[in-house]
Amino acid sequence: MNSLSPNARAILLMIAAIFCFTLMDATAKALSPRIGVVPALWARYAGQTLVVLVLVARRLPGVLKTRYPKLQIARSVFLMGATWCFFVGISHIGLTDATAIMDVNPVLITLGAALFLGERLGPRRVAGIAVSLIGAMIVIRPGSDVFSPYAVYPLAAAFFYSAYALATRFVGKDEDVWTSLLYTGVFGTIVLSLLALPTMPLPDPASLLLMALITLFGTVSQLLLIRALSQGEASMLAPFAYTGLIFATVWGVVFFGEFPDFWTIIGALVIAAAGTYVWHRETFR
Repeated sequence: MNSLSPNARAILLMIAAIFCFTLMDATAKALSPRIGVVPALWARYAGQTLVVLVLVARRLPGVLKTRYPKLQIARSVFLMGATWCFFVGISHIGLTDATAIMDVNPVLITLGAALFLGERLGPRRVAGIAVSLIGAMIVIRPGSDVFSPYAVYPLAAAFFYSAYALATRFVGKDEDVWTSLLYTGVFGTIVLSLLALPTMPLPDPASLLLMALITLFGTVSQLLLIRALSQGEASMLAPFAYTGLIFATVWGVVFFGEFPDFWTIIGALVIAAAGTYVWHRETFR
């Protein structure tokens, strides 16, 4: 990967992060009916905190130091809000449908990056976002059964996630990646421990395995995303969040028997084409 341009490297990291995020979401969809949404959230954050503490134990005092304490707390709030809302959404509607609704976040990130981070908003990036959004709308198809009351949750998750991504981009140039990982994990663990532990049922072996997988996928996805946003502009990376719709469709078929219809496939192809276009123009110009 060292031979790649910075933009190409950031894009690959972003796609890998989205891949792991969708695996985490699929695991949460399987785990939530067994132990509940809040305990599943607790497993995601407590596991990440434990892993990060073990990995940085020797240099913990340095990792705890941050130039942006308030912004790190804000990041933590945004990420927990996004995860909470999305976990609730996928426990009631299809994984592909929820992912498609949440896929308004690249538009929000691109606009936010231009407004708050001073990133350029060139015609190629605008075109990639617009075409990708059209692909997402083909999947959602306004007026279809996707628009249940629970569809509000992944929409709210999109706003929370966009705020998280912008804050991560802002602190990413100055903060150790492990600092950002630790703060998001610790905050979520403290809040969710108070809510989940008093009433959480004793997990069976299958639930314990799923909890371990949430820890793995959640931690790796965070690490990859933070690295991607520290190397590439948020507006340039935004279209590649749409690859999550393709991954989610695959997991829906493989794990939950949620087969996409014709229009879902067409929308996914449109999204893939838009991402490929942005990749080519940003890496081979």
